[in-house]
Amino acid sequence: MTERGICGADCGSCPTKDECKGCAATGGSPFGGRCAAAEYIKTGGKAAYAQFKQMLTGEINAVLAALEIGSIDGLYELVGEFVNLEYPTPSGEKVRLLNDKNVYLGAQIEFADRGVCYGVVADAGFILVCSYGVDGSEPELIVYKKR
Repeated sequence: MTERGICGADCGSCPTKDECKGCAATGGSPFGGRCAAAEYIKTGGKAAYAQFKQMLTGEINAVLAALEIGSIDGLYELVGEFVNLEYPTPSGEKVRLLNDKNVYLGAQIEFADRGVCYGVVADAGFILVCSYGVDGSEPELIVYKKR
């Protein structure tokens, strides 16, 4: 039988399953931080979470359209550790804006022929859009919008 998380994710095939403490055992904080999916599901159920994801996808697509980047079909649960890139500042220092232990919602738009990807990371409080090389190099923050 396949193990499922609170959100319905297939936890059995997750590459981080050995570091994850599990949704049920942690009350929806599998990596020790906040989980955008678990927070919605615990308060309003899976229907509320699905509605939130649909609304957030529309909001993100409006931002992407304004930037003339493209669009996303949906959002996926992503562990902060994998999407918390270091962005260069004008002073030359590098900053991370996310929490490695949180689970966010996100998606990627890849233009492999151009060697660039656009990443989107969001939760109930913000939308972040960035660009980076296909290999994750040279990240650049494009938009950080509070919701």
